Amino acid sequence: MGKRGKNYRAAREKVNKTTRYTLEEAVDLVLSASYAKFDETVDVALRLGVDPRHADQMVRGAVVLPHGRGKQIKVLVFARGEKEKEAREAGADYVGAEEIAERIQKEGWLEFDKAIATPDLMGVVGKLGRVLGPRGLMPNPKVGTVTFDVAKAVKEVKAGKVDFKVDKAGVLHAPVGKVSFGRDKLLENIKALLEAVVRLKPASSKGVYLRGMALSSTMGPGVKVDPVHIRNVMK
Repeated sequence: MGKRGKNYRAAREKVNKTTRYTLEEAVDLVLSASYAKFDETVDVALRLGVDPRHADQMVRGAVVLPHGRGKQIKVLVFARGEKEKEAREAGADYVGAEEIAERIQKEGWLEFDKAIATPDLMGVVGKLGRVLGPRGLMPNPKVGTVTFDVAKAVKEVKAGKVDFKVDKAGVLHAPVGKVSFGRDKLLENIKALLEAVVRLKPASSKGVYLRGMALSSTMGPGVKVDPVHIRNVMK
């Protein structure tokens, strides 16, 4: 690993590697350790007591953060006819069907952050799996991006809807806002994410579910949160 810059080293000195902080203390530390000249994103990493190798322990879902993500999201909707009109009126940035699928397939066009599709167009969208899947752009009914209620889906994404999925190691990563949000808004967003994850606890998951948590900004060091404090907060 290359040598860290002096700004990172200074930020790292503010955080005790062996301490597990309360959620409030962790947010304060992340904010105080932020040093980049741009508005850094704050991310959460949750270690869950699940084994994602078993389908019934896969934790995947979405949550609309109370204060949004702090990012303008460009939305593509695959729809026709009346649903195309609904999508445009709801604020979708791009709307279409075969013509947009062809553009993605042939030109590699990917100038959007989220894709939504009506169920009747999944036959068209499904052919784009190799392009959209690895980039996390494939519409999925489990997170509400395959639906006939395209207006609601577009509005939720624009309002700050965040998709999350546990990885092979049982860790879930999700953005919860920007450093500029400040302490209170970040805390509310984090708690909304935690509530959504807790609601999705698999019935087959035994023992402790929320096993670990860390917060970090884009350029800053990770700050570990006391899992016991988190479990108490969620009671």
